[in-house]
Amino acid sequence: MTELNFPQFSFRLKNSENKVSIFDCIRKKFVILQPEEWVRQHCVHYLINEKKYPISHVNVEKELKINGLKKRYDIVVFNSDGSIHLIVECKAPRIKINQSTFDQIAQYNLALEATFLMVTNGLNHYYCQMDFKAEKYLFLQNIPDYNEQ
Repeated sequence: MTELNFPQFSFRLKNSENKVSIFDCIRKKFVILQPEEWVRQHCVHYLINEKKYPISHVNVEKELKINGLKKRYDIVVFNSDGSIHLIVECKAPRIKINQSTFDQIAQYNLALEATFLMVTNGLNHYYCQMDFKAEKYLFLQNIPDYNEQ
């Protein structure tokens, strides 16, 4: 797999029927290791180990409905009151992040109303804070650590 622009983490990998799987500590199961999953797992570990978000506040790959259409978010981090703190959209490293990527996460956020957004392909990371009154997002250098909330 491609080396990503995240700190180094230890992952549990297994090979079964010529397919490599990676252990997802959120879903508590092995999942097929695709390029996007490689980015997602790095991001999960980054949020938990570097940003100190409690593992119990992190959710991965859940379905949501937007305008009657079924969509799936990559990562959501909840606040302790159940509101959504952060949505993360992960792309495979070969996928360039462009305006349509931001449009996708902004569309998800219409339903989820997260305070922060993160878009990453593992090589480039973009962070935004929502300004709901002005209906725009403000780009940030990074997302806050859990204890900075």
